[in-house]
Amino acid sequence: MGLLPNTKYDYQTCIDQCNKCAQACYECFNTCLKEPDVHQRINCLSLLIECAKSCQMSAGTMAMDGKLIKDHCKMCAELCNMCAQDCSLFKDDHCTECAKICRDCAKECDKMAN
Repeated sequence: MGLLPNTKYDYQTCIDQCNKCAQACYECFNTCLKEPDVHQRINCLSLLIECAKSCQMSAGTMAMDGKLIKDHCKMCAELCNMCAQDCSLFKDDHCTECAKICRDCAKECDKMAN
């Protein structure tokens, strides 16, 4: 069930998780920029943005019942897992929480892709 009347599909859980993950990645990116070891987070910072953009694209593709939903979700799951792995290298609260949200999103996207 979508947000609008007469919108029927089973993607809402994945859409919500993708939107949550994108927001978490942007927030983590912003917070990481303020960390004293920001130079050690370059790869993570890049993955945070790539993951957020992928999540946004996947959510949009599902919302319009696009033709390549499974492909988008498969790629999104892979990026979410990569981002979670990199975030896990840093032990601050924002990276730990972002990694968890990325893993949750990867699980939902994997369900959609299969």
